[in-house]
Amino acid sequence: HNNNMAALCRGKHRWKRTNCLHVLTRNLTGNYDYDLVVIGGGSGGLACSKEAAQLGQKVAVLDYVEPSVKGTKWGLGGTCVNVGCIPKKLMHQAALLGTAVKDAQKYGWQISGPICHDWATMAEAIQNHVRSLNWGHRVQLQDKKVKYLNIKGSLVDEHTVKGQTKAGKETILTAKNIVIATGGRPNYPTQIPGAMEHGLTNVALECAGFLTGVGLDTTVMVRSIALRGFDQQMAGLVTDYMDAYGTKFAWKCVPKSVDKLSSGALQVTWTDTHTGNEHKDTYDSVLWAVGRAPETKALGLDKLGVQLKRETGKIILGSDESTSVPNIYAFGDIGEVGVVDSDTTVTAETALNTQNELLLVYHAFYKPLEFTVAERDASQCYLKVVCERAGEQKILGLHFTGPNAGEVTQGFAMGFQCGATYSHLLQTVGIHPTCAEELTKVSITKRSGLDATVTGC
Repeated sequence: HNNNMAALCRGKHRWKRTNCLHVLTRNLTGNYDYDLVVIGGGSGGLACSKEAAQLGQKVAVLDYVEPSVKGTKWGLGGTCVNVGCIPKKLMHQAALLGTAVKDAQKYGWQISGPICHDWATMAEAIQNHVRSLNWGHRVQLQDKKVKYLNIKGSLVDEHTVKGQTKAGKETILTAKNIVIATGGRPNYPTQIPGAMEHGLTNVALECAGFLTGVGLDTTVMVRSIALRGFDQQMAGLVTDYMDAYGTKFAWKCVPKSVDKLSSGALQVTWTDTHTGNEHKDTYDSVLWAVGRAPETKALGLDKLGVQLKRETGKIILGSDESTSVPNIYAFGDIGEVGVVDSDTTVTAETALNTQNELLLVYHAFYKPLEFTVAERDASQCYLKVVCERAGEQKILGLHFTGPNAGEVTQGFAMGFQCGATYSHLLQTVGIHPTCAEELTKVSITKRSGLDATVTGC
């Protein structure tokens, strides 16, 4: 089909070779190859393409992983499946099991001999699981009649996508609508000599936590504050907890260079901005976690006039995930909603201010039951509920540090959708004995200044 079109196009001498195919396809047939082409096979792109196919649309999804500086590439499923949430949680589980083995002895388990962790066993098991997820996504797309193409997509116009294979072969696809869901990739601090040649990338505190947990000597270098943009009281509890469990922190430090020594070790040079002194030390690995950037340049958006946010390079989106160009949509990490109503947004920093006249913050320091026999320190187990001070005390936010925090907060999240208030929380039956039930008993406000330590069971 395409060859015939190209031949016809060349015979007529009317169009440039690059866009003859789509112009002709539309002019002669009045329709497109697809109703929807999605660029990006991560969480957003896959969900969108499957949903559209269920609604009867003819859909193609393009997914292509540009190898990292180290040459790492991966299968279908995006960051979360391959190099993000999934492997990270499984490695975190490995670390938790190590802690559980230590606790087990206090609970009467007799464990003879020293215990140690084998990285290769864990890595292979996790990679096998990730590969099964890659395969599962391919099967799902096939079942839902979504065409999967392992090609790198860029835009030619608002109805046309150019795809390029690894070998450089080009394909042209036309679509009524196009969705961009290509996410972002980690940044390297290119101004630091040796950073790219010798560094890896990921998320700092998550990786440092599980690396320490499996017995590795780990240091986090922090330029200013940890978890920027998050509630800093909670961030402090997280780093205090990590510090107590063996992760080292180099605060207020800026790296200058990374050099590979003849031994193979990496020598890092940095400046302590507090004292101005320069320091050096050697490590087996250096991991950069200096943010992520959207890969908008390679998509050809500038030619089409798709508006980007100057500071971040992200696509500016309307509330319906539309871009500035009709028929082109985007969502996920690649985009940013253009206008945020600051009046309806309560920032975490505002919530911290106990004297804020509009807010009431209930809080508690609690001790998980499983920590008692194990004699574990629970000083970082803390929760707070941020409410409107007026009226029914509508809940605006909830913070929780402690075991299974993700599971706990997911459960309460639905209540926010229903407009939950503080009295709803008090009327909720606590499931005993859990950590989550502590939220249903919270009664001390920050404003009161009373001790928020929970006593009894």
